[in-house]
Amino acid sequence: MHPNAAFRCDDDPLAFVAAQGFAHIFGQTPAGPRVAHAPLLVTPAGTLMFHLARSNDLARHLDGLTALASVGGPGHYVSPNWYEEPAGNVPTWNYQAVEIEGRVRVLDTEALEALLHFAAATFEPRVGEDWTMHKMPRPKAEAMMRAITGFELVPTAIRTTLKASQNRSAADVAGVLAALDRLGETRGAAAIRAARGEGTTT
Repeated sequence: MHPNAAFRCDDDPLAFVAAQGFAHIFGQTPAGPRVAHAPLLVTPAGTLMFHLARSNDLARHLDGLTALASVGGPGHYVSPNWYEEPAGNVPTWNYQAVEIEGRVRVLDTEALEALLHFAAATFEPRVGEDWTMHKMPRPKAEAMMRAITGFELVPTAIRTTLKASQNRSAADVAGVLAALDRLGETRGAAAIRAARGEGTTT
């Protein structure tokens, strides 16, 4: 996470994780560090659940491992030309991210199936659809589940970054906002305004 304390975020980090719904999951294996990319669900208990293909390089090493899930949100490039004094500045990037560190355990078959139902119930409405596991013939569903492994990560540390020009002067921020509005970068502009107490992110 960014070392500047100005970029810490007081919002609920797990709410951000749930809204984004996708993570890079890092772990150390005997062959070296590996990363998996997977949908990530936040449970009512505040744990994280996900599944990977059994053939994934990381999957067979995760049980009992301390892993790191990194969840990123919208971000954008910032040109020095947008600041009051371009010659005295360098390019940067605004972004939002949450890191969750914790011990991982493998889910049994019953818990894996519950995870898949939970995933469909979470993500299908976001795209206006209604697919469920029940629409798949049971033998096919069981075969598909045998090809994947479900996991639960219990957070032991959560770190956040919301880099939204909080360290810039009012004049610099005005220049950045004008540029983002001109480019149609509405989410980046909204994040800056929200960080300054001028609205909410979209």
